[in-house]
Amino acid sequence: MSSRVLESKLFLHIFSLKLINSINFVPKIKPYTVFSEYPEILPPPQMCHKLHFREDLQRVYAGPLIMKTKTFTPDLKSKYAAKSWNETIQLVRRCMDKTRSDSRVCEPIAKCLQKINEALNVSSLTAMVSRLEMIAKQKGLGSHLSPTETVCYLTADMFYIEVVLLPGGEVEDVRVAHHGEAPVSSPSFLQLLRMKKFQEFSLKLEDLVWFYNIPGESNIKIKIYTALRHLENDLLKISHLPRSLRESDLHVDLILNGRIGNVQPGQEGTPMKIEYYISRLDILRGLSSTGEVSGGQVALATVGSSDTSHRLQMESLISSPPQVDFYGFPLFQPLSESGSALLPATFLLKLQPPLPVLASFIEKMCKITDVVVPEQLLQVEPLPQLLMKTGTLQNSKRTWTGDVQFVVPLPASEYHSYVFSAAEWNHDSWNGALIHTVPFTHPGHVPALLDTLRHQSAINVLLASCFSNHKHHIGAGLPCDLKCEVLPELDHCLSVTFSLEDSDHLAVLFVMVADSRQVSCRLLMPDFVDHKLDDYVSRVLMRCMSIPITMRAIRRNVASMKVHPSPDPSCPPVVESTSLTTPVHRDVSGPNIMPALYPSASHEADGKNGLPSSAGYNVMSVGSAQAANNANTDAVANPSPCASLGVYSHWVSGGVPAELL
Repeated sequence: MSSRVLESKLFLHIFSLKLINSINFVPKIKPYTVFSEYPEILPPPQMCHKLHFREDLQRVYAGPLIMKTKTFTPDLKSKYAAKSWNETIQLVRRCMDKTRSDSRVCEPIAKCLQKINEALNVSSLTAMVSRLEMIAKQKGLGSHLSPTETVCYLTADMFYIEVVLLPGGEVEDVRVAHHGEAPVSSPSFLQLLRMKKFQEFSLKLEDLVWFYNIPGESNIKIKIYTALRHLENDLLKISHLPRSLRESDLHVDLILNGRIGNVQPGQEGTPMKIEYYISRLDILRGLSSTGEVSGGQVALATVGSSDTSHRLQMESLISSPPQVDFYGFPLFQPLSESGSALLPATFLLKLQPPLPVLASFIEKMCKITDVVVPEQLLQVEPLPQLLMKTGTLQNSKRTWTGDVQFVVPLPASEYHSYVFSAAEWNHDSWNGALIHTVPFTHPGHVPALLDTLRHQSAINVLLASCFSNHKHHIGAGLPCDLKCEVLPELDHCLSVTFSLEDSDHLAVLFVMVADSRQVSCRLLMPDFVDHKLDDYVSRVLMRCMSIPITMRAIRRNVASMKVHPSPDPSCPPVVESTSLTTPVHRDVSGPNIMPALYPSASHEADGKNGLPSSAGYNVMSVGSAQAANNANTDAVANPSPCASLGVYSHWVSGGVPAELL
């Protein structure tokens, strides 16, 4: 053992002895707890004459205490015994900061010193500085005091933090200075330090360090950070472009229909936050309970390293004022040699929470960005299996083998059973992977990427609505009111096969998800034809995005039609081709053009189905660009975006929003 290592251990021994014998110190942990975890720093016998826990230590180790000492140990002890507290602490810290060839030698001592620091009550300037320096060292940051010893600096390559201290150790202010910017006060950092919540302060500091975890040398980091700042400015410009509203609630409309969602600029070193999707049922619950909407899908705009170099912007690519194209999107200036740089990094959309994405959508996003995602990073599984692992069932004991059955409880003691066949869903077109980040290199990629993520989120929400942790089992005395099997179809379509009461035949509901805003249904039932029912079912599904709610609506609606049959059910009403308020339903086998429903400003009532008077809808054909351009995107006239469906009568008692009454 080298003299330097032994000297550092003795420093720590002296420090511990002084700490234990201090009158003003009441330890939160027993003294021998520290040494029992690190036997290599156990004090030698000659240093324990004042301590009464050596026998306890022997019982902990269940053996004799042996430590190698040399003849200069008494000299070192006498040399530092008369030192003051401040000198002892400085000597220990100085010895800890010295570079050694084997860093593992200091690891036990560093952990011991950390525990001692955490046990101390921070009530002085010295103690506050010591705690800040310890946190900085843990996060890989530098630290130093100002010449006046009133400001403690925590420093990194791309930012630094100023902690302004008072003589008694209180914190007066905390300022964060990003690269090339003046220091700005941080209320969140200040509050945490004033409340002495050092653990929370350390976690927030870790987030700031992660945000600036940019690869490369200092000049490369500066360029990447500059590119990120220009990207954020361009995304803000895109979000501020004028557009037509589709929802009466502005916040909901920004999330679901905004070109890049609801944008929140980064603050205090946090990345820009983009809310891009929220389920309709969460909207209803939020508006009915608190009047606010929360809990949606979020993407953080940040940067990450790349094995290959990509050309990133060094200036804004959107002119002022912005010029827009026919669809209302901005026209971007080309990346020039002077206005861009080749850098070993890409922009990233960090998804929170991670999103299960179909393989076809992953390929689509790669074509949008021209950035290839390595296949070895993707663990492909059937989409329902991914949703089971990442959603509310992630702690469940259910396994994706054979037929997976879920029992979904509904109001009025109604139960539905939904079965997923693992063999049917194990198909290439329905395999996907869990995506944490989406790389891109240009701000123009973001709107198309978010539309793809919204499309995927809509599919996920529909499938997840059939999942449940409910403990009720078939045959347990409470039979299911409706038994369904959910099967995959092609082109992002799925089918629900079921059998209604008093019927020996099966019926099929086809659900076609063209994108997050276009979800249409077609109901196929033997000896029953009513094209208006398809319109009704599509509107129900669009407003709640829940298959069980939609199936209950079908069950009740069909039951009422059987009680009051139409005069001539064999002759369905003729649909005029020029009608703009009645959807045209094509054969489900036609893959090219899929009718989808968009809300319009029509006030035509539909008393038969119990729908609100503002439930007019327009036809939008995915296969026709002209039809998409002519689609009505005016705001819905109904002040509530999700009005009564006439579907439920017991939602209030079940804790479900009153909008569905």
